[in-house]
Amino acid sequence: MASLRDIKTRINSTQKTKQITKAMQMVSASKLNRAEQNAKSFVPYSEKIQEVVAGIAGSGEVVDHPMLQAREVKKTAYFVITSDRGLAGAYNSSILRTVYRTIQQRHKSEDEYTVIALGRVGRDFFKKRGISVSNEVTGLADQPNFADIKDLTSETVQLYIDEEIDELILFYSHFISAISQEVTQKKLLPLTDIGQGKKKNSSTYEYEPGQEEILNVLLPQYAESLIYGAILDSKASEHASRMTAMQSATDNATDLISDLSLQYNRARQAAITQEITEIVGGAAAQK
Repeated sequence: MASLRDIKTRINSTQKTKQITKAMQMVSASKLNRAEQNAKSFVPYSEKIQEVVAGIAGSGEVVDHPMLQAREVKKTAYFVITSDRGLAGAYNSSILRTVYRTIQQRHKSEDEYTVIALGRVGRDFFKKRGISVSNEVTGLADQPNFADIKDLTSETVQLYIDEEIDELILFYSHFISAISQEVTQKKLLPLTDIGQGKKKNSSTYEYEPGQEEILNVLLPQYAESLIYGAILDSKASEHASRMTAMQSATDNATDLISDLSLQYNRARQAAITQEITEIVGGAAAQK
């Protein structure tokens, strides 16, 4: 049975841990509010650029752009968004488990795929398993700007344009609510579904110099915006997962402190009773 000193030491250490997890919970809650606002505020831009691209690409003229043309898939790139730190519940493990299972099911050779990793946890996971990571970004800010990932997104899109990859699949955690996130798999390139699932827009766009020149500029920007939107969405999920995990840790620490305090009081009462018994016994023996 643990001594009173051991129990007291455990209570003190658990209280310190509770203070840390409570502080992390509050920090994550603050970050979540801003991340959620960033993700929501980006939606109108994403929808508008999709509307414009769909309107120009579907104007009736023959569209011959590599980003709109599906081709035989010889090599697939997986763009995987994770965090740089742990302590976020199942946020990282759910994404990585899904990606790893997909790779094992779809590919027999390492030449058939590559990984583009955003986040230290994902990068380390793939490198430990000998999976090729062709590009990576770590240390991304909690509230990232587009400039922070501009190089990564443009290089990723260029891989498809240069036919170094034949499809690009995005994996990230979609934010639903503070207590609910969903691992999402989205085929990003080729852009064969522009405008699908959207209401038909009656707007007519006048543009110059021509459809091909405009699409050469807009299509890469559109693909990059999809990646950036997923990153904002994923950041909201990360902060929500970490907030929930820290809240659970705080609650568990509270329960543990309660149990240890009860154990400490019982042990202390037993020690006092034992001392009284010894005193009474000693007094009786002297008579």
